[in-house]
Amino acid sequence: MANTQYPESYYAASANAVPPRPVLQDDVETDVCVIGAGYTGLSSALFLLENGFRVTVLEAAKVGFGASGRNGGQIVNSYSRDIDVIERTVGPKQAQLLGEMAFEGGRIIRERVARYNIQCDLKDGGVFAALSAKQMGHLESQKRLWERFGHTQLELMDQRRIREVVGCDQYVGGMLDMSGGHIHPLNLALGEAAAVESLGGTIYEQSPAERIERGANPVVHTPQGKVRARFIIVAGNAYLGNLVPELAAKSMPCGTQVITTEPLGDELAKALLPQDYCVEDCNYLLDYYRLTADKRLIFGGGVVYGARDPANIEAIIRPKMLKAFPQLKDVKIDYAWTGNFLLTLSRLPQVGRLGDNIYYSQGCSGHGVTYTHLAGKVLAEALRGQAERFDAFADLPHYPFPGGQLLRTPFAALGAWYYGLRDKYGL
Repeated sequence: MANTQYPESYYAASANAVPPRPVLQDDVETDVCVIGAGYTGLSSALFLLENGFRVTVLEAAKVGFGASGRNGGQIVNSYSRDIDVIERTVGPKQAQLLGEMAFEGGRIIRERVARYNIQCDLKDGGVFAALSAKQMGHLESQKRLWERFGHTQLELMDQRRIREVVGCDQYVGGMLDMSGGHIHPLNLALGEAAAVESLGGTIYEQSPAERIERGANPVVHTPQGKVRARFIIVAGNAYLGNLVPELAAKSMPCGTQVITTEPLGDELAKALLPQDYCVEDCNYLLDYYRLTADKRLIFGGGVVYGARDPANIEAIIRPKMLKAFPQLKDVKIDYAWTGNFLLTLSRLPQVGRLGDNIYYSQGCSGHGVTYTHLAGKVLAEALRGQAERFDAFADLPHYPFPGGQLLRTPFAALGAWYYGLRDKYGL
């Protein structure tokens, strides 16, 4: 049987030590079977366990193997499409409820870190950096929008002010969100998994879900065992495959690339990011970066539609890093990896129920660290019979990619090319 290990990333190399977890080799019964031990699955499991459910988690590889353990590690509020877009799509009533939830995920992360003493290098402060006057105008509008929904930890920064927090001369201004921040994402997932087990939950690794037998008491089959449950939560996102065909039809796995430098030392690290905030720019195809606890720079960006692994990740990302920080031209890159996220056509998450007892959340569209933690709470509420917040997400309209699975990749790539031109020429 395959034994899938973590990719050779900085996160895997610096992960906290954890005990080995078993492979499912028996037939077990539980209240809820969660498929996927990433943030969505772990958050769901924690909220359910805290409310008295028996929970079994199935993971095809290792805890945090997918996007949860490979992402840029940034705590960014709201959704990939902001609340104003949602409001135009579904109207003010539904948008109000979704807007009230838009800043909850970051609070859940901090609460989990504090309650379960998770060692994941949590730092406060995230910067949105504007490359043009148009982008700065968007940030001004975004600040007003977020403040309308009660989010007030925001500061607009002019060119002088942003240079105090980012040692880069290409930005005309930005916005600082002190409820944003950054974490070691794999260590957050590992800490949440330990919390699940501390509450009596069971996590099986190297135990991929191969088939779901639907019915009044659904059964999830793995290569060597099966789980019979009252409810199933499908939380595989970009790594779900075709386990649930109706979910695969309306989403597309995409790859993003990340590099990590050698340790920079205190002086150079402080020159780049004096307050140790994380940064993302305001381009459609955005770049993002931050410092690690041992003073490396993590820099990510780029999208590969269809989730192919590029032959040379450093060749794609290093020029982006040097454009922001030319002083790093002689710095060695110690790690380079790719990871997949799940894109939807609307760029809004897909939440719903199949039949009476199979629940799912997927399609964070590159905005998943905070949303997945909220999703776990919303799914747990629905299983407890409190479905108002679940329904607010479930009622969002979603559409298949034009041309189906055959043409979705070139269609999305064409759209990215168009927006890349807009970014390049400031349109």
